[in-house]
Amino acid sequence: MDILEKTAYLRGLCDGLEIKDDTKEGKLLLAIVDVLDSLASSVSDLEAITDEMSDELDEVAEELLELEGALDDCNCGCDCGDDCDCHCHDDDDDCDCDCEDFHFEVVCPTCGDSIMVDEDIINLGSINCPNCNEELEFDLDGIEDCDCEDCED
Repeated sequence: MDILEKTAYLRGLCDGLEIKDDTKEGKLLLAIVDVLDSLASSVSDLEAITDEMSDELDEVAEELLELEGALDDCNCGCDCGDDCDCHCHDDDDDCDCDCEDFHFEVVCPTCGDSIMVDEDIINLGSINCPNCNEELEFDLDGIEDCDCEDCED
């Protein structure tokens, strides 16, 4: 029995007991049943709204998971070299993601989230992890420049 049915039962009891509002006690009991009717109606409406919102939130969560999966695929972290096997080169056209802008992969020690950053961000000295908001500091002291032929430095 839901709350609306229970208040309807109380209303029926009042009617069956022939409680009238011509006595102080009768007025009180009928006023209490009226308040309970109003509360029951409000609670029932809120339950319906909550159920609807919960269903919509579940749909949004599913869509968000799909989007996260698509974003994870795009953050390949490659340097878009000729031997790259990430999905962004499947159509043999120019890379349609921005992975050529990423030069460094940073792993947050707090949450383990992998973050792709470029040289400009590294030069800032620190950023906040987009997942847990932990400050990640970058210290390039002691790192030697690359001596390979491909590097300009």
